[in-house]
Amino acid sequence: MNAVTVNFKSIIELTDNQFYQLCRINPEIKFERNAKGELIIMPPTGGETGKRNFKIAVQVGIWNDQYQLGEAFDSSTCFKLPNGADRSPDVAWIKQERWDALTPEEREKFPPICPDFVVELMSPSDRLKPTQDKMKEYLDNGIRLGWLINRQNQTVEIYRPERDVEVLQSPSTLSGEDVLPGFILNLQFIW
Repeated sequence: MNAVTVNFKSIIELTDNQFYQLCRINPEIKFERNAKGELIIMPPTGGETGKRNFKIAVQVGIWNDQYQLGEAFDSSTCFKLPNGADRSPDVAWIKQERWDALTPEEREKFPPICPDFVVELMSPSDRLKPTQDKMKEYLDNGIRLGWLINRQNQTVEIYRPERDVEVLQSPSTLSGEDVLPGFILNLQFIW
């Protein structure tokens, strides 16, 4: 099943609070919202993708616990990007000072911040172009490092500000560079 985009703008324009409430009263459905205000209904991942997402999140979490430079988030976290989109990357990380600058209420709901780092792991039902567009949206909204991992063609696209997208073929590891200093993601379980 592919993601489904629904445009209700001619009928209703959801406020941020209404979108938050919609997500809360429908916990079995994963919603995102693009910058145009269209709802995106995301299908659940299958077992193989979910297993790999978890392994990535665990590695980021262990690094984060050791270095304590920020806060790490799983795929159930939705972020309100500066362009108005509400997005849920598979894994995200925010530098501590930026996270601490948010109010307790902002941290509790959908934090109005673009993560410093995101990972998107494509599932077999994901389409490449929309996922690349999502990565570019993160970049346009302030990420400092992003990884798009495509199991099917065994590539990783690396997104960095003011640089061309770098494409790696079947890498065994990825470096967190200066965004996640000392972090090395082991990708052997991905391929």
